[in-house]
Amino acid sequence: MAYLLERDALNGKEGRAICTINGRQVEMFGMKKVQLDYSLEESDFKVVGTRLVQKKTTGISLTGSMDIYYGTPDFRNLIQNYIKTGSLPYFTMQVTNDDPASSVGIQTIVLYNVKLQSGVLAMLDADSDVLSESVSFSFTSFEYLDEFGRPIQLG
Repeated sequence: MAYLLERDALNGKEGRAICTINGRQVEMFGMKKVQLDYSLEESDFKVVGTRLVQKKTTGISLTGSMDIYYGTPDFRNLIQNYIKTGSLPYFTMQVTNDDPASSVGIQTIVLYNVKLQSGVLAMLDADSDVLSESVSFSFTSFEYLDEFGRPIQLG
């Protein structure tokens, strides 16, 4: 019988994210979570002779979000630059899952033309012992440098 072994369930803490901003690599040491999403855009497709309304895929949106500990100035500097110059620098981001206990190996994805959408400029919170912030972004393309393999147990 084939089933997933517990050791092959990926540990969400094992990995890293690196942003390349203006040619400078910035490792996101204070990252708590990163999530990359896609959303397919669809249009109704109706045909005479049927009541069925089908959905035709017409586009895709690529977005992401990250929760990081407050105190990293890199994204705020990009926004300040945009306000002063009108130019919002795009950057790349590389996200790697690397759980050494799992037999599935490493997955690395690179995002291109990453553009900030929202974030925090400043914050105080009397109820928080540790400040964290959410940053959302979009990107235009991606590629996998490494992909997960199949777990050993599943062959």
